[in-house]
Amino acid sequence: MSEKIINELKFGADGLIPAIAQQHDTGEVLMLAWMNAESIKETLETGRVYYWSRSRKSLWRKGETSGHVQNLVEMRFDCDADSVLLMVDQSGPACHTMRHNCFYNAVRGGEMVVIAEPEDSD
Repeated sequence: MSEKIINELKFGADGLIPAIAQQHDTGEVLMLAWMNAESIKETLETGRVYYWSRSRKSLWRKGETSGHVQNLVEMRFDCDADSVLLMVDQSGPACHTMRHNCFYNAVRGGEMVVIAEPEDSD
């Protein structure tokens, strides 16, 4: 089944497709990462979200070191099939900075403002 879905997607020349993770019940945008065919296959088959780490050049299961996992609720792709939206159930902070999401920098009044602090590790 996952092969049929993968064949519908349009990956870039590098074999990657952008993936936006969104909290399924609140609509909060959590993060943007990259997926390849293997990470999509693993995500669809296990229900746990996998990405492709461009820096490590390896498969990365979200939460494998932090414990802050993403469980897939639904996968969607856009009209051009060149980006993926992952509706997830996020456990703990989504950002490696320990913030709830990765979009904690805002431009307000022409200035960059940090609008969310890291969560306590307790």
